Amino acid sequence: MTATTTPTGTTAGTTDSTSTAVFERRESDVRSYCRSWPVVFERALGAEQTTEDGTTYLDFFSGAGALNYGHNHPALKRALQDYLAQDTVVHAMDMFTPAKRDFLLALEELVLRPRGMGHKVQFPGPTGTNSVESALKVARKATGRTDVVSFTNAFHGMTLGSLAVTGNSLKREGAGTPLYHSMTAPYDDYLDGRTPDLHWLERVWADSGSGVALPAAVIVETVQGEGGLNAARAEWLRALADLCRRFEVLLIVDDVQAGCGRTGTFFSFEEAGIDPDIICLSKSLSGLGLPFAVTLLRPELDQWEPGEHNGTFRGFNPAFVTATAALREFWSDDTFAETVRQRGARLREGLERIGAEAGGAAYRGRGLLAGLAFEDLSRAERVAAAAFDRGLLVETSGPDSEVVKLMPPLTVTEEELDRGLQLLAEAVRATA
Repeated sequence: MTATTTPTGTTAGTTDSTSTAVFERRESDVRSYCRSWPVVFERALGAEQTTEDGTTYLDFFSGAGALNYGHNHPALKRALQDYLAQDTVVHAMDMFTPAKRDFLLALEELVLRPRGMGHKVQFPGPTGTNSVESALKVARKATGRTDVVSFTNAFHGMTLGSLAVTGNSLKREGAGTPLYHSMTAPYDDYLDGRTPDLHWLERVWADSGSGVALPAAVIVETVQGEGGLNAARAEWLRALADLCRRFEVLLIVDDVQAGCGRTGTFFSFEEAGIDPDIICLSKSLSGLGLPFAVTLLRPELDQWEPGEHNGTFRGFNPAFVTATAALREFWSDDTFAETVRQRGARLREGLERIGAEAGGAAYRGRGLLAGLAFEDLSRAERVAAAAFDRGLLVETSGPDSEVVKLMPPLTVTEEELDRGLQLLAEAVRATA
């Protein structure tokens, strides 16, 4: 190929196909992860990603939680390859297909019925924010009320409705318009135990003179993945569920990141023993990283008129196929969940050891959604950069990016987990 000069003065040609120049030249400045990891990833398997130049990284990022079963799990990849090889339906809107039927049967058999859940399944679109938007809309439609309560440091998505119940100021500013019909309450332990966290909500809901209207719903994450790995206690979640029930306010659990096994049970709220009215699922639901989301809602809340909420890509059959394969491969019994719980305990032990050695760092999270919160607000970013230099992919979270966040695949081996912890310990020491 003969090299040519582009209008911006960049030389394009043979070298351009193996560089990052085209990303810099054409991709929007909104890109973020590639700024922390300025390499070109080419191959991936299990808990590892490999770049074009052959450098391998241990991936404790897992596609922001979209790859709970690791990269290219063979059982899931084989199911997709077999499906596509038969000229089967890929795009189907909300029409009936065998792939959709198989998914619904597997979800019913392996997840819903064993937990006594009669929830209907809505396919709102391919992403987590699609699920949240549909949850907010149906809660308002079913109750006739407009406001929704969310919590400090919550993150629920990037579309306007989801942003209205998100706490992060940078992301809210990206809306470019005022965000309406939401109010924020303190998350578990936000007030450091000085005042019961739910006391304010109970007081204003009970007081007709408070000026606070009874909301349609409360939306909550049991572990705030983007908000700093704040993990709500089971007793706090039970108190919240009881409060909502007493005042006939719907309870929405956003399980987009913490669900699909990340905390050691399929749903993150199972440990608390609560029964949400509406549940949002996405990210790892497809199993292989394909875009897929569902909204689970109690049958009496399913008050939609046909077509009242729709979307072009709510019937993506390849995702149905890999999701079904994931449910049958990992959730046919409790064996996989028990392994995840064991790995979660091992991760916590390792992180607490690193935090104690470092000083000024505390464990946060639950299961395999965990990390270290640093008192020095600038240190987590430096630790993440040092980890990348040593071959480990981790990100940061929290309002000041003060938390190093680890999300290894749920299929991680003990050897991989220990290796990742060792690399993290080296990165922490290097930034002391």
